[in-house]
Amino acid sequence: MQPETVTCPHCGQRIDVNEIVYHQLEDKLTKEFNARDAQRKKEISEQLAALDKQREELSRSKQELAGTIEDEVATRIKAATEDIRVKAREEASRLQAEAVKELQRELAEKSAQAKELYTVQAALERLKREKDELKGVIEAESEKKLTETLHRERDKIRKEIEDRSLLKLSEKEMLIDQLRTQLTEAQRKMEQGSTQVQGEAQELVIEEWLRTAYPLDTIEEIKKGALGADCLQTVNTRTRLNCGTIYYESKRTKGFQPAWIEKFKNDIRERKADIGVLVTETMPADMSRMGLKSGIWVCGLHEFKGLCAVLRETLIQIAAISSARENIGSKMELLYDYLTGTEFRQQVEAIVEGFTQMQEDLQSEKRAIQQRWKKREKQLEKVLLSTTTMYGSVKGIAGDTIGSVKQLDFDDEDEPDTTETG
Repeated sequence: MQPETVTCPHCGQRIDVNEIVYHQLEDKLTKEFNARDAQRKKEISEQLAALDKQREELSRSKQELAGTIEDEVATRIKAATEDIRVKAREEASRLQAEAVKELQRELAEKSAQAKELYTVQAALERLKREKDELKGVIEAESEKKLTETLHRERDKIRKEIEDRSLLKLSEKEMLIDQLRTQLTEAQRKMEQGSTQVQGEAQELVIEEWLRTAYPLDTIEEIKKGALGADCLQTVNTRTRLNCGTIYYESKRTKGFQPAWIEKFKNDIRERKADIGVLVTETMPADMSRMGLKSGIWVCGLHEFKGLCAVLRETLIQIAAISSARENIGSKMELLYDYLTGTEFRQQVEAIVEGFTQMQEDLQSEKRAIQQRWKKREKQLEKVLLSTTTMYGSVKGIAGDTIGSVKQLDFDDEDEPDTTETG
């Protein structure tokens, strides 16, 4: 059985209660034994003191007595003293044995109490385990019975539901077949008009994006029923109007028709547009991504935005180049007049004067710095000369007793020239 332990609330250490009780009993019995032993020793000391007192009295009496009785008295005193000491030792041994027996008896009683306590705790632990085991068995049995009951009820309910829903299931299957037939008919009718609706939706997306992305451009919608493509974009900038036009055609069908290209080219010629872009959901068989086909740019809706930005920027650059080439003769004359005029000459003179002034300032600073360098070099030469002279004088007097300064020790061929230049 495991000993009973408690946890200290201050330090958290586990403490054996039985061991503490044992030590407490042992300390208590030891203290009682020591007290009794001290008391016995005190009594014996008092008896010895009394004997010493009697001996002193007898000694005084011996001195008073004469002759032969002195030896007899001394012998009797010695015998009495020895007898008392023997009795005192016997009494002390008896008291010690009694104390040991008392301690052993109390320890036996505490051990019996501890054993009884262990027995009770073991019985309690055993009863607790049996209770937990019995509780687990009861819970398992109850859960098993409940599970069996639930399964029986579930099977019963499922069977009832299956029986009741069999007829409803047949009715629902008939209704589903009817709805499937109606849905197929509705889809067939919807597909007849879906192509036109899908195409119009893509046209609206293209037009709205162009108006949002390029608010300066003019987006012209081609009305339904009118000849031509879907919309026309006139490219404008903040500095130039009508840099060019881009014509857009939107197609959203399952197959690509080659005839679209020729028709679109005719529409472009009639509108006199610069570039034509065909936005289609299905690419031609010989194209996997956007590209130029027979002079027409063909792309998907996801490629339309990037292609539009590139084509628009191209039209702006072409317009800028065309504008630059206009009146090139008159511009050359203006440039010649400017280069030979007073304003250009004055600007060149101002640049040259600024450069000359900067060069003069740089030369002046360079000369000032060189003068300061020469002045400092002369100062350093004087300091070095004074230091070398002082070092040579001291070394000539003291000899090698002073330390050697490597920077000031020169061979004959390395001796510096101390002649001032200037």
